[in-house]
Amino acid sequence: MILDFVTWTVKPEIFSWGPISVRYYGLFFAIAFMLGYQLMEKMFKWEKIPLPWLEKLFMYVVIATIVGARLGHVFFYGWDYYSQHLDEILMVWKGGLASHGGALGIVIAIIIYSKKVTKKSPIWTLDRVVIPTALAAFFIRMGNLMNSEIYGHATDVPWAFRFVGNFHQWLGGAEPVFTQPSHPTQIYEALTYLALFGVIMWMYWKTDAKDRTGLIFGVFLIGTFLSRFFVEFVKNDQESFEADMLLNMGQWLSIPFVLAGIYFVVKAKKSSCG
Repeated sequence: MILDFVTWTVKPEIFSWGPISVRYYGLFFAIAFMLGYQLMEKMFKWEKIPLPWLEKLFMYVVIATIVGARLGHVFFYGWDYYSQHLDEILMVWKGGLASHGGALGIVIAIIIYSKKVTKKSPIWTLDRVVIPTALAAFFIRMGNLMNSEIYGHATDVPWAFRFVGNFHQWLGGAEPVFTQPSHPTQIYEALTYLALFGVIMWMYWKTDAKDRTGLIFGVFLIGTFLSRFFVEFVKNDQESFEADMLLNMGQWLSIPFVLAGIYFVVKAKKSSCG
């Protein structure tokens, strides 16, 4: 018998020991950075790039991802609240990270890193950094699934998920109140990012794409943010102010990234033809 929907009752905490708890989201975040570092190390060795550059790059990217994603959430989605609660801006453990902010943070960090460390074009670095970034995006969206957050509209598709609507009360011991069967948009995005990771890995290892500055970066931007743009059509609004918008905040923020991606791909193609 084919299920009409999946009832999702996974709790976000793997285990706790006194005041210390380990959650899937944090674990996936750590795994993403660990695998990303190992992948970049393999790439640097293959291209004979100085490994001390990688150690500095890792620190730049980790800090930029967390700070950028947090400030992106604060300013793009929650400024009405945080402008009145400035002391909570740094409370990352309470939740609230925005991928667009994380992307901007990484770009800014790479520009600084390139000037101070590699003395190469920032796009050269971004062509390589976005490969593990795509894999990290997969893990982060799976973390969102474990947190029962960022899901979509009600639907009758056979792979729909029923989430716990009173999630925080349920964690506190209340009986679960389930949502209607809804689009598991976390999985949609996660699978898209995993497929994108496969594509740009193939481009890097099996083609001359890494030598065509901006091509891999451009494909990453288009693949990430165009898919995000379309998934947003079936995703619930993250903030109430989005209800009256023609396109939601995630879609508006995705458009410049897609356009930038098209620009870099076209430029790389023209350079290769020249």
